[in-house]
Amino acid sequence: MTKVALMGAGGKMGVRLASNLIKSDHDVLHVEINPAGQKRLKDETGIDCVEQGQALSNAEAVILAVPDRLIGKVLTGFVDDLKPGTAVIMLDAAAPHAETLPKRDDITYFVAHPCHPPLFNDEIDPDAKKDYFGGIAAKQHIICALGQGPEEHYAMCEQIARDFYRPVMRSHRCTIEQMAILEPALSESVGATFAKVLKDATDEAARRGVPYQAAEDFLLGHLTILLAVAFGVQPGGKLSDGCLLAISEAEPVIFKEGWLDKVFAPAAVKASVRSICK
Repeated sequence: MTKVALMGAGGKMGVRLASNLIKSDHDVLHVEINPAGQKRLKDETGIDCVEQGQALSNAEAVILAVPDRLIGKVLTGFVDDLKPGTAVIMLDAAAPHAETLPKRDDITYFVAHPCHPPLFNDEIDPDAKKDYFGGIAAKQHIICALGQGPEEHYAMCEQIARDFYRPVMRSHRCTIEQMAILEPALSESVGATFAKVLKDATDEAARRGVPYQAAEDFLLGHLTILLAVAFGVQPGGKLSDGCLLAISEAEPVIFKEGWLDKVFAPAAVKASVRSICK
């Protein structure tokens, strides 16, 4: 049984994590300084919060369920109170990659981030099919990184991550730098931007006279097969000659030359996480 302190337990992510950790074998103490957050945690999970000092005094692992921009500040406020060998678990690689964490060589820094439920899955339970975020009913993969600390801490921290992100399928091990490539670069700078552009384009089709629901149904349906072909999920799938021609004509219009390097270059990723942490 691992003694765990959950900081920010009454926030949106904190409540999600607390709800799953109830089902684990860990001994978890919950910390939330905001009265509204304390009430939220109590109302949704039945859990009472404790004082920070009590939670940290014997903690083997500390989970920081706080915004990226506050991680460095929050951790600096109590890092001297941690016992040597304590594992600090963060939910995103932005703060460690932006180098906002306090310097202390005798504790562990670990990051675990959810992939969220995959588009192509085998879920049949209605609740799982509607769990788009994950961590409630739908299975998801996770990404983990050991930023600093002994190798034997990886397994302990990964198990805690599997428990608070449950139900988990694959757990991928990456470096902090690789996690920053995945987010913000791949998932947010590219993925979230593309999602917004797709919605903007659907709205434009409606503005030009197409019934909105028809445009939405048409695009989302086409995206299913287009993504299945692009990622090799559709056996033997390939794009039509007309589709390939449309891509070749539209790609230079929509995308600037060299855009991939501008998003994924190490300096660009570092600048992005530093902006997030401000």
